[in-house]
Amino acid sequence: MDEKLIEELINRYINVSFSVTKSGENLIKGIIGDFITYDQQYTLRYIYLHKRCTSTELAEVFQVKKSAITAIINRLTEKELIKRTRDESDRRVIYLTLTDKGIEYYSKAEKNIQNLVKTFITSFDEQEIVSFIETYEKLNNILTNIKDCQLEE
Repeated sequence: MDEKLIEELINRYINVSFSVTKSGENLIKGIIGDFITYDQQYTLRYIYLHKRCTSTELAEVFQVKKSAITAIINRLTEKELIKRTRDESDRRVIYLTLTDKGIEYYSKAEKNIQNLVKTFITSFDEQEIVSFIETYEKLNNILTNIKDCQLEE
């Protein structure tokens, strides 16, 4: 591939990636309001989908330091959206689960987020969106492999 074309594609990718990420975050922020942050919403989503997890697991999945997860967990606990439960067989392990209030809050927000995503996904025909998602998943795998290779070095 021509170097000039590669440079142009790189610039287009960086610009659209930034714009889509920021626009998406702002639209979701408009849905969830000021009660919780974007990162807190995704934390609730992860816990909801996995039923329970540890803060170490969250730090790995979100690729952040454990201290960042601890701050998120503390705030969600203060808002009574999640609870901490010690493992019966190993008291050092603390599981995070959603409270009833957390499930209710998450479910309402998720329904609104699903409706938002539906408004733009339905602007594509089925093959376009399937192709886009498959390409996006491929990009995610490439980025994950790069990250894993860097960690091994």
